[in-house]
Amino acid sequence: MPIVVQKYGGTSLADAEKIKRVAKSVMKEVEKGNSVVTVVSAMGHTTDYLIKMAHELTMTPDSREMDMLLSTGEGISIAMLAMALKSMGQDAISFNAMQVGIMTEKTHSNARIVKIHTEKIKKQLEKGRVVVVAGFQGITEDNEITTLGRGGSDTSAVAIAGALNAIRCDIYTDVEGVYTTDPRIVPKAEKLEKISYEEILELARLGANVLHPRAVETALQYNVPLRVRSTFKTDDLGTLIIGVNDMEIYKPVTGVAADTSQVRVVICDVQDKPGTAGKLFSLLADNNLSVDMIIQSYARSSNNTNDIAFTIDTGDLAKFESLKETILENLTASNIYIDENIAKVSIVGAGMIDRPGIAASMFKTLTNENINIKMISTSEIKISCLVNKEDAKKAVQALCKTFELECDTIAEVKGTLPD
Repeated sequence: MPIVVQKYGGTSLADAEKIKRVAKSVMKEVEKGNSVVTVVSAMGHTTDYLIKMAHELTMTPDSREMDMLLSTGEGISIAMLAMALKSMGQDAISFNAMQVGIMTEKTHSNARIVKIHTEKIKKQLEKGRVVVVAGFQGITEDNEITTLGRGGSDTSAVAIAGALNAIRCDIYTDVEGVYTTDPRIVPKAEKLEKISYEEILELARLGANVLHPRAVETALQYNVPLRVRSTFKTDDLGTLIIGVNDMEIYKPVTGVAADTSQVRVVICDVQDKPGTAGKLFSLLADNNLSVDMIIQSYARSSNNTNDIAFTIDTGDLAKFESLKETILENLTASNIYIDENIAKVSIVGAGMIDRPGIAASMFKTLTNENINIKMISTSEIKISCLVNKEDAKKAVQALCKTFELECDTIAEVKGTLPD
């Protein structure tokens, strides 16, 4: 029988009644004649509660012990859902990552899946059972428990779907699908019926919180069709995510995203010579600091120096601050300027490729709203502009009008936009 993988998040499993609702949703898929593997997160706010307790014991909990602790949450969920299914007459069995064989790197807190053993899952599916698997967790070759980091359960579900050659992976969440932009900002934003892997990946990286980028990357790698669906409206098909070659492109721009969780860093008067940029970004990488937008200015002939600007996540600012003196010394720079009053506003669309005038339309729209652009970065299917944080909401609204997205598409906002 065809295999469908489902994933349910913590809010869908917050109490006994919600677990029963999830069980009914699982049974609906079985009744369609499909074999079902269900991947679940920890119930409700279990993970947050466990993290809080750990930090009450120590400010710097050991990463291995944190993985041991946090992996217990999904163990409760899988057993409870399997019990609920059995009580409704559907045979089911629960497995944690060790039992299944979800193999990961030897990295704690943010491990990547390297292989999934599917033999045990397939045997249980052949017996007509629903297989309930713990998301978010894995196991190393030497039997150490690991966790996959933010969005880990989504990644688990997509990876299992790929390994099993599933016909589809349904991500059930508390939203009804992917929207052209945050409906809190643009009330007329509508749900997308379809979107490509490439577009949702860009939107996820640019601030949309519907799916984690790693889950989308995995789906793209294995060509697994995804559906983002609502746990509370199971008859709604949500948004289908497929390859761009299977999409019918009607508009150049699919969605708008805003991210207020970054800061801009400008390193002033660095020497314009080979190796300078390499030295800087190697230092940042060695300290596990990821950068996003990067711009290097034209060299000043008077002293043969230029400026290098880039963005980092707000959560990494303290770590960067601790490196400032080292950076100034290694690069013989004059100063480091940090701008926290920024938002990254982006347009995304597979239809942008070979469509001239999209960038001009974006910049003109922002100009008409008297919004200054601080930095620009582009790819084949996205254009991002840094603007003042207080201008982000206005920018999103204006861009939706320009690209006629108020009745077609949009993504959620990462961070909080000021009114």
